[in-house]
Amino acid sequence: MAGTMSVDQVGSLLRPEPVLKARASYAEGSVDADGLRMGEDIAIIKTLEMQREVGLPIFSDGEIRRDAWMSGLAAAVDGFTENHRMMHWTQLDGSTVDEPSLSKVAGSKLQQVRRITGHEALFLKEHAPGPFKITMPSPISIAASGYREGVTDIPYPDRAEFLKDLLDIVRGEMQELVKEGTAYIQLDEGFTGYVGDRSVYPVERAGRPIEEVLASDIAAENSLYDALPRDGVTLAIHICRGNSRSRWVGSGSYDGMAEQVFSTLHVDRFLLEFDNDRSGGFEPLKYVPRGKTVVLGLVTTKHGGLEEQDDLRRRIDEASKYLPLDQLAISPQCGFASVADGNLLSEDDQRRKLELVVDTARKVWG
Repeated sequence: MAGTMSVDQVGSLLRPEPVLKARASYAEGSVDADGLRMGEDIAIIKTLEMQREVGLPIFSDGEIRRDAWMSGLAAAVDGFTENHRMMHWTQLDGSTVDEPSLSKVAGSKLQQVRRITGHEALFLKEHAPGPFKITMPSPISIAASGYREGVTDIPYPDRAEFLKDLLDIVRGEMQELVKEGTAYIQLDEGFTGYVGDRSVYPVERAGRPIEEVLASDIAAENSLYDALPRDGVTLAIHICRGNSRSRWVGSGSYDGMAEQVFSTLHVDRFLLEFDNDRSGGFEPLKYVPRGKTVVLGLVTTKHGGLEEQDDLRRRIDEASKYLPLDQLAISPQCGFASVADGNLLSEDDQRRKLELVVDTARKVWG
C-alpha cells in the first residue's frame, strides 16, 4: 500500500513548545530522562492524531525524539566526537551564515550500543492509526559528513572502511525494522552530494571520475536494500539541498546524477525537492524506470505562505510529460523540522500545508 500512495510526507514535523521546553530542562538537569520521554510521548500521540485528521495515509512520529534528522545514529553508536564540519547556509532573506553542522565526526572505531530507531518504531507500532514510516540517515551521507582527515583517518585509513562499518550498522537496523513489521523505511540524503552545485556534501573523488564514485556509492546503498525482503515493506530515499531553520545549502538540478541514481538504485520511491527554481526542472524524471514512484516535493516547508492548488496541479502536469501520472505522487519539499528548532512557520501553517497536499492528491489521483 505504502509504495503506491499518491501523497507522502518526508518525516519531520515541528516540535511543540512543551517538547522544546522539556528538552531545555533535560539539558539543564531539571527534568530526567523519564520526564522527557513522557513529554515526547504525549506530543507524538497528538501529532499522530493531527496526521489522521488531515488524511495522510502514512504516519510519522515527526522525528520528535531527535535533535536533528541524522542524530539518532550517532546517539546509538559510540565513536563519534563533538567535532563538526562547517556548513554555509543561505537564509530566506538571501544572507548567508557559517555554523557547525549538528552531524558529528567519527574519532574512533564505531561500536553500536543500542538500536538506532527501535524505540521509535515500537511506540509507533502501538500508537499509529495506520502504516508508519521510519527515517534514518543514509550511510553515504554520514560517511561524507562524519569523515575528517586528522580525526577519522586515525581509526579508518580511508572513507571506504568507515562506510563499511556504517553500512553494517544501518543494514542490521533495517533488517530488525522489517522483522518488526515496519511498512516503510526511508533513508535520507545519501546522494545530496551529487546534486547541482554539490556544495552540501562535497564528494571526495581522489582523482577518480565522479561517475565512478557515484556508482560505488549506489552499489553500497543497494547492499542495504538487497538485504531485505521486498514484500510488505516500501523502501525510499529522500534527496534535498539542506534544511535547517528555513535555510538551505545547495542549489541546482538532479541532471548530473539522475540517470545513474534513478535507473540503478533499488528503491520504490524517490522523494525529491521541487518547490522552487533552485531545484531545477522535471527533465531528469525521464530516467526513472517503470515500477518506481517519484514523490514531487512541491509544497515548501521553508515558510508559511500557502501555495495555490492550481499551481501545484499545473506543475504535476508538467512532471507528467517526463514520467506517467501513475508513477507520481506529491508531498512537502522537505521536513518541517530537520533540526529540533524547526523551520520558520507555525503549527497551523504546517497543518494547512499538509491539508493542501492531501487535497491536491485526491483531486489529481482520485
